Amino acid sequence: MSKSQPTLAEIRKWPATVSVTDAARAIGCSRSHLYERVKRGDSPVKTIGVGTRHVVITADLIRLLSGEVNEAA
Repeated sequence: MSKSQPTLAEIRKWPATVSVTDAARAIGCSRSHLYERVKRGDSPVKTIGVGTRHVVITADLIRLLSGEVNEAA
């Protein structure tokens, strides 16, 4: 994935999960900020723990960037 901030259309083509780094770039925050939010349990996007790392669910990232309300929150 490129280093510039991706468009919503580009994000819709991403795999089912992406790294916290890519999700942070899409949201427009730093990787460390998003990791801290994940650690505190108040991340704006759903994550899945995979071993010692986390991945972000792309569908939830799209929901956030589209301005959709998360009914589960």
